[in-house]
Amino acid sequence: MAQQSGWTINEWRAAYLHGDFSPRSALTELHAALPHQDPAFIYVLSTDELNAQLDALEALPDASTLPLYGIPYVVKDNIDVAGLPTTAACAEYAYLAKADATCVARLRAAGAVVLAKTNLDQFATGLVGTRSPYGAVPNSFDAQYISGGSSSGSSVSVARGLVPFSLGTDTAGSGRVPAAFNNLVGLKPTRGRFSTTGVVPACRSLDCVSIFALNVEDAELVAGVMEGFDATDGYSRQAPAAATLLPAKPRFGIPASLPWFGDSQYAAAWDASLAKLREMGAELVELDYSPMQQLAELLYGGPWVAERYAAVAEFMDAHGEQVNPVVRGILAQAGNFSATDTYRAEYRRADLARSIQLLVASVDALLVPTTPRMPTLKEVEQDPVVVNSQLGTWTNFVNLADCSALALPAGRREDGLPFGITLIGAAWQDRSLAEFGRRWEAFAPWSAGATGRALPAPQPDKQAPAGHVRLAVVGAHLSGMPLNVQLTERHARFVESTFTADNYRLYALPNTTPPKPGLIRASEGAAIAVELWDVPVDLFGSFVALVPAPLGIGTLTLQDGREVKGFICEGAAVEGATDITHLGGWRAYIASR
Repeated sequence: MAQQSGWTINEWRAAYLHGDFSPRSALTELHAALPHQDPAFIYVLSTDELNAQLDALEALPDASTLPLYGIPYVVKDNIDVAGLPTTAACAEYAYLAKADATCVARLRAAGAVVLAKTNLDQFATGLVGTRSPYGAVPNSFDAQYISGGSSSGSSVSVARGLVPFSLGTDTAGSGRVPAAFNNLVGLKPTRGRFSTTGVVPACRSLDCVSIFALNVEDAELVAGVMEGFDATDGYSRQAPAAATLLPAKPRFGIPASLPWFGDSQYAAAWDASLAKLREMGAELVELDYSPMQQLAELLYGGPWVAERYAAVAEFMDAHGEQVNPVVRGILAQAGNFSATDTYRAEYRRADLARSIQLLVASVDALLVPTTPRMPTLKEVEQDPVVVNSQLGTWTNFVNLADCSALALPAGRREDGLPFGITLIGAAWQDRSLAEFGRRWEAFAPWSAGATGRALPAPQPDKQAPAGHVRLAVVGAHLSGMPLNVQLTERHARFVESTFTADNYRLYALPNTTPPKPGLIRASEGAAIAVELWDVPVDLFGSFVALVPAPLGIGTLTLQDGREVKGFICEGAAVEGATDITHLGGWRAYIASR
């Protein structure tokens, strides 16, 4: 299936739609080509197991209309897939999953097809991708380097173009570090956005299922399928409100000082990415990241290691000698902490998290290098604990502080190895980060993982994000006009400049302060210039309340056929008004005055 290597979800869907092949023919061929002895995989499904999924898919009503119809993916082997073994990279721990994890069940219902279970740092304890009896997973660009962990096999499978997306988990950065090392998008959701029912816990109070994808659009599509409250998961949460979209020129808080641990090429790549962000119009504000660093140290230097032990305590007590020595050494520290220590550490966590949340609120998002260095397999072997700790410099604190995060490709080092940045936002700002991620992808495009294949250019989002109303403005609310502040103070975000369909007329209304136009639909008219803004639903009502008669909010048709909410005018109000349709828009009229 070489021709499908590095395809995005939309490219797979388009091929099915055009009849190039069927899911059965495509996935049978792809499955047969999977290297079963590859260290990226712990378990590759049998032909019978694949066919059972395809039979069930074909039996679904209107299967071809499903959002992930026939899309192949792989699953980290600490996430249950019904009928398959779950090992958490420990053969002695393995059990046969009786049911799908909730996330897998939702993907299955959306038409996605599992091809394999992937390798990981044992019990998801590590950021290196080497702590597994199934073998270290090498980097997809250069086998001398690590892939990153713990979601090593999941990331490499996507980077090598075998599947368009995969599932990992993220407790301390396991869904972000491998994304940076393999030129991928790594979506680390707000805790509770995706259910963790059916996931072997690392630290259950912090764990997240994460997504690896070639581009932001695919990561968001998969996230939309997996998200939602799950009553079977005690840590599942409902999103309280729509995300606040980042402005056109966002303010990002960056660390005032950064340790690079000798990796001067990563330091140079960071400087290059900051230059590109400034070119986009972003303002970069240096912040004191010491609360983040202090909180990061608590994850492995505090009693949360006991939570890791609690997840596999019975197995450790009976079979501890069969656990990876480095993992066993980490889990053995659980006995160093008393219940009193745990409460004291939780109080410290809460205080530091509050400090971090206040810092996040002072800017539009935090921005960090996903990792401070990219080590070789040999360097990790020589000093496995210290190197692993270094990799978590900018990731370990995020779940403890209840933040959302999105890892993005950000160019290459001088030697061609990938570099990545991570956006960090408050809880439930996932879509805000993703929306900016799309803008970053359009401005600084990257190739498909390690395939070298160019990705399709990101397409403008034709619909408003969830929780927002797309509004067309035509006059005093345009950018730079007197009433634009009514949009910006409601966290509305500019989307694009465009035109109405060619059946509108524009009038300059008399006796209005500030001057305002009236837009009406007409049998004979012209295309009128408008701006589109996305306004949060919960603030849209307060905006509409400010619109004075004879103006109102109705439905406008744009030149490409889309229908959006927009300013309209009562027909009687244009009697005696100046017809300015021939000018094509309000800005041209203001300039003509």
